[in-house]
Amino acid sequence: MNRERRRFLESIAGVSTGLAIASLPSALAATTASDTSLKIGVVGSGKVGGTLGSVWARAGHRVMFSSRDIEHDRALAARLGPNALAGTPREAAAFAEVLLVSVPYRALPEVSKELGELLRGKPVIDTCNPFVGRDGEIASWARDKGVGSASAELLPGARIVRAFNAVGYQRMGQVHTEPGRIGMPIAGDDDQAIELASRLVRDIGFEPVLIGGLDMGRHLMPGTPLAGEHTPDALRKIMSTLE
Repeated sequence: MNRERRRFLESIAGVSTGLAIASLPSALAATTASDTSLKIGVVGSGKVGGTLGSVWARAGHRVMFSSRDIEHDRALAARLGPNALAGTPREAAAFAEVLLVSVPYRALPEVSKELGELLRGKPVIDTCNPFVGRDGEIASWARDKGVGSASAELLPGARIVRAFNAVGYQRMGQVHTEPGRIGMPIAGDDDQAIELASRLVRDIGFEPVLIGGLDMGRHLMPGTPLAGEHTPDALRKIMSTLE
């Protein structure tokens, strides 16, 4: 394995999703707002990616998990049942109608290099946040540029929607019990990708609130006014104060 590929694989979080999904009911499929399942690829099946993918699988979607640890992904898929699969990042991207990318921000250039043409035209939900202390210079660049626009530059050709950027992963595995009460701010430029992402946001139990295009994605990070839990109406009020 060459050094660049090893660095890419080691950058993708593959840790256990723990209690956030341990108690997900098999009856969750009855709560999904959609009747037709989607094929979802997960690149980075750690706390965020593993939790989101698990809830989607329970809701009736077909999910392929990928990370640096294929055995972790296989074990996760086995626990979730027939709607869950495990594969490499390229296999997950080829499988997916919608791709979830949930890796440390510094890994995005390697994700792009690894997946290449498979990203072109693909709806991609981007959960990644740039933290200078963890991600270094690329995080400073992304914050200066605006993280939504930066992600679009780092993943050329992908139809990106930023979502799930500033809510704890534990809550991502719990909100299906109280659907629609908590808003999920999202940002994107592609109408079809926004529609697909909104559907998946609702299937997790959040209510999607579009705050604007990817240039507004700079507001979808921890520490911003939109971070944390807000009702949909509260998010819309916060939106009106943003520039």
